[in-house]
Amino acid sequence: MVDTRLIEQALDQPVVPQNESQRFKVRLGSFLSRLASPLAILVLWQFLSVTGLLSPRILASPIQIIAAGTKLTASGELIIGLGVSFLRVAAGFSIALVVGVLLGLVSGLSRFGETMIDPPIQMLKAMPFLGLLPLFILWFGIGEVPKVGMVAFGCIFPIYLTLHGGIRGIDRKLIEAGRTLGLGTLGIVRHIVIPGALPSLLVGIRYGLSVAWLSLVVGEQINASSGIGSIMTYARDFLQTDVIVVCLLVYAVMGLLTDGLVRIIEAYALRWRPVVTA
Repeated sequence: MVDTRLIEQALDQPVVPQNESQRFKVRLGSFLSRLASPLAILVLWQFLSVTGLLSPRILASPIQIIAAGTKLTASGELIIGLGVSFLRVAAGFSIALVVGVLLGLVSGLSRFGETMIDPPIQMLKAMPFLGLLPLFILWFGIGEVPKVGMVAFGCIFPIYLTLHGGIRGIDRKLIEAGRTLGLGTLGIVRHIVIPGALPSLLVGIRYGLSVAWLSLVVGEQINASSGIGSIMTYARDFLQTDVIVVCLLVYAVMGLLTDGLVRIIEAYALRWRPVVTA
């Protein structure tokens, strides 16, 4: 039988907090352990490429990919293409942010607005928006408009949905308290609704940015003369898998960086929230 007195004594003992060096060692060990499997995959990948089991036409080796990335960077082609793609994402996401916030506010603050706006948004959300690219080309041609439009169209939904949900989740007692203190409609929106829905909106912005880069990957495959997609299209025609992987990695890194930027903004804008993680 288990001696319950030993359990009670163990529970009564104070927990000794770890010092900073111990926490650093624990986090470093966890980080290194998480790197083990990716490094093993890279080693296996390189081994299969060197031995000829993995053809360069199927997938280039990590060494070849690094060499291709270095060459593209040195020539300036990758930097210029990245700048063009970034401007497309910035333009499309800015449009989506303005439209998504306006629709979310109108739908979240008004029953009539929700009745008029939410059903069409839900129907459009259920559609595979990447399949609308042929229509965008027919409507707007093959210039910059369909590329920016695809980014904007894809990003509206996560921004709208998270903001609408955040507004609907605000405690009604807070709004009643604001009215008791003499706040008007604009005051309630400014001091209660926006701060209360801001955490949900920032989540939607983070998700929207990932959708933006995904949309751009597809949009830039259509007659793009500049941008990362143009480099990928040229590489596809000449079976340059190393260049294709470099471009995909650039998309992934840019998505990670933009997400990190929103995380920094989130940490500053929501610094009033209690931190629950150790």
